[in-house]
Amino acid sequence: MILMRQTIRVPSVTGFVFLASFAALTGCAAGRCGGASSGVAPPAPLGNRPERLEWFRDLGLGMFIHWSMDSQLGVVISHSMVGASKQYLDRYVNELPRGFNPRRFDPDRWAYLAKLCGMRYVVFTTKHHSGFCMFDTKTTDFSIMHTPYRRDITRQIVDAFRRQGIAVGFYYSPDDFWMLYKQGYDISRSNRECMPVNNPPLLAHDKAQLRELLTHYGPIDIMFLDGPAEELRELCWQLQPQIVITRGAMATPEQALPDQPIPGAWEACFTLGDNWGYKPTNNNYKSGTRLIEMLVETRAKGGNLLLNVGPTPDGEIPPEEEARLREWALWNFINGCAVFDTRPWHVIREGNIWFTRMKDADTVFAVVTGEPWPFGEKRTITLKSVRATPQTEIELLGQTGRVLEYKPDVVPKATWTQDETGLHITAMRAQRLYDNYMWPNPVVIRITHAKAATQ
Repeated sequence: MILMRQTIRVPSVTGFVFLASFAALTGCAAGRCGGASSGVAPPAPLGNRPERLEWFRDLGLGMFIHWSMDSQLGVVISHSMVGASKQYLDRYVNELPRGFNPRRFDPDRWAYLAKLCGMRYVVFTTKHHSGFCMFDTKTTDFSIMHTPYRRDITRQIVDAFRRQGIAVGFYYSPDDFWMLYKQGYDISRSNRECMPVNNPPLLAHDKAQLRELLTHYGPIDIMFLDGPAEELRELCWQLQPQIVITRGAMATPEQALPDQPIPGAWEACFTLGDNWGYKPTNNNYKSGTRLIEMLVETRAKGGNLLLNVGPTPDGEIPPEEEARLREWALWNFINGCAVFDTRPWHVIREGNIWFTRMKDADTVFAVVTGEPWPFGEKRTITLKSVRATPQTEIELLGQTGRVLEYKPDVVPKATWTQDETGLHITAMRAQRLYDNYMWPNPVVIRITHAKAATQ
């Protein structure tokens, strides 16, 4: 086969053009003809690049956004179409888009809230399983551009989050219930026709949409392929070699954390309540404390946490969700260095105390969970996995250790001793965060110049 020399323009993080040379016009493909080597390096193999995976691990925390036009019903996003009657499907596909008009949508407000929370990346549902596209597409009229809103929501989210310096990620579903509906197949996520590799029109449809997403919105940092990823992830890497593919190329546990650390990059995905999409009633929200403890455990085990919000059909983050995000924002404002740019310690926990370490320094963070630590109370803990050195300094994050409000005669500075039984730390919580002095959330102890106790 004679291969032609071709230049492919691919958006990249640096904005440079990636040149892929397949062969010369003469047909001298590898091994076909003699002569000296052209000196052109072979293209890099497709996949997540190691340096980009390390970058991803540094991020630590992301905002997941599940939003589509079926939020009008407060129903599970997309999945109500599976096994549904023809009448239901007809109304879903033809009526619901006509009522979707999120007039209160303010992407800059969402992005600022994410930034305040310490979220370093966003993953937005450009297309969920229903097939409804939240972006400007030429592939279907089942999209945001054919609603009363008539504006590209994906474009607005990309621009707003970039203005806050937040990395941009796309969720994309290879499953497409609208396509199955049009083809006359039963809607399912397990029959043969729902798999793109077994349904050529669906595969072509998916590839065309991914090309739009990866050529119309600039460099995309992360792609979450929620379904069969064969041929599609390779297309993503071809179009944007720097992209990190999470689901489809790494472990992405959902609504559960692994018992032990997973080697390399991985990402846990959680809802704030019961649903991924908007659920106006019958919702059971996790407490702010539980959400913070989930982040701590995830980072202690080396993973990223992708926490979901489900906006209302009007385009607002529900107040119950925003309240929990703001509680999280306060904790991260004080303790963020314990969960960002960190890696697991050689022991993930001792009882109710979880550990992380700075990636490029010998600083260890001991995160004390469980029973709240009262304001102005001294506590002594013993750590068996950490050994102090003569240069070690120890203090609770967020406070100087020099002042206890209204008690000038008290010096709350942390002290420590080291012996053969462990590192003994006595510390006092001296920073007032609530009017009533209470604080239900984990407290973090920073230990500098630390060594593993086994060393």
